[in-house]
Amino acid sequence: MDDGQLTLCGKVRIKDHTKWLGGLAVRPQLALLLFSAFLVLGAPGARAQVSDNVVKIGVLNDQSGLYADLGGPGSVVAARMAAEDAGGSVLGKPVEIVFADHQNKADVGVAIARRWFENENVDMAIGFDNSSVALGVEQLAAEHHRIAIAGAVGSTAFTGKGCTPNEASWIYDSYALTTSLAKSTVAEGRDTWFFITVDYAFGHSLEADATAAVKAAGGKVLGSVRHPLNTSDFSSYLLQAQASGAKVVAFANGGGDMVNAVKQANEFGLTKKQSMVSLLVFISDVHSMELQAAQGLKFVTAFYWDRDDESRAWSKRFFDRHGRMPTMAQASVYSAVRHYLAAIAASGTDEAKAVMAKMREMPVNDFYVRNGRLREDGRLVHDMYFAQVKTPSESVQPWDYYKILGVIPGDQAFRPLAESGCPLAVH
Repeated sequence: MDDGQLTLCGKVRIKDHTKWLGGLAVRPQLALLLFSAFLVLGAPGARAQVSDNVVKIGVLNDQSGLYADLGGPGSVVAARMAAEDAGGSVLGKPVEIVFADHQNKADVGVAIARRWFENENVDMAIGFDNSSVALGVEQLAAEHHRIAIAGAVGSTAFTGKGCTPNEASWIYDSYALTTSLAKSTVAEGRDTWFFITVDYAFGHSLEADATAAVKAAGGKVLGSVRHPLNTSDFSSYLLQAQASGAKVVAFANGGGDMVNAVKQANEFGLTKKQSMVSLLVFISDVHSMELQAAQGLKFVTAFYWDRDDESRAWSKRFFDRHGRMPTMAQASVYSAVRHYLAAIAASGTDEAKAVMAKMREMPVNDFYVRNGRLREDGRLVHDMYFAQVKTPSESVQPWDYYKILGVIPGDQAFRPLAESGCPLAVH
């Protein structure tokens, strides 16, 4: 800046001497007042500001591996539907959806997110469907003043010790998936457990929360074994579970791993003397296993396509686009993107801090969630559902897989805010 010269917004310069502004000669003090009024009242875009003239949303998940069916390309379809249903634009600027495959590798996911945030003007990353990826991207988004919204992410650390002001978790965590299920199972007399657990943050969190719930209900954990992500042969793990004599064999894994484990447990005859519990079930898993193998599984879910008229209507639109009924992960992406775009419209900007504040202020009401609210720790609090896989004879149409046994109110389904471990929740 030249001596004796003031630069405002990098565009208007007002020197010590008289400056022509709008065709009128004015003194510096008056010029400042006029310029301020121009910004507040008359500047194009002063009330509605979108960085880079586009709102760019990045779907980051497993596009081709063991979690692709539960999220993958279907989550991209859901995000595009949300953008289209919002009119394809917000604050007069286009909404663009991009996507990438993190291959279930944290370093790959973080590298993609870094490129998105630093070079490609992505405002919000969503999905992840892998706890290790999510925990890395969460911190990166905060550093770059962007937003990270988790879909199928089970680690309680995301909204716990790793929480940031710029994140949200839209479906579940391991506490919500396991606590009510474990308590009800122990109450039925199935009070000794053995865990087969996927060996990364998600599995560890599932097992830890389920163990705490089992013990709190008066049950016992007789042992556990951990397997690598994307395991094809579960025979050695199932033999250990069988030898334990536990009444319940609990699978603390998901996606393709859970499907393979349950199928092989049936082949081993494990179900003749022991009960199987899956701590995470997606409708895509049941579709892969088929009802004959999956029948009777009890679990907790956030969404079922056939729950009510509104969920059926949206799910049929999704089916027409994707050829499969939506999982809770895919439904959550639509819900979160719509809420994010509504928050931008309501706040008049895509600046992360303002948008997150508006997202917390506005309730979430759609086909996916009723009266949901976003807490300070980023947790979307909403009802969860007890469900059971139907028998083949109970199913009357394609994708008719679940019986909803009951509703778990949101304030019971999720950890209390005071117990979340999130530093932002400390008052």
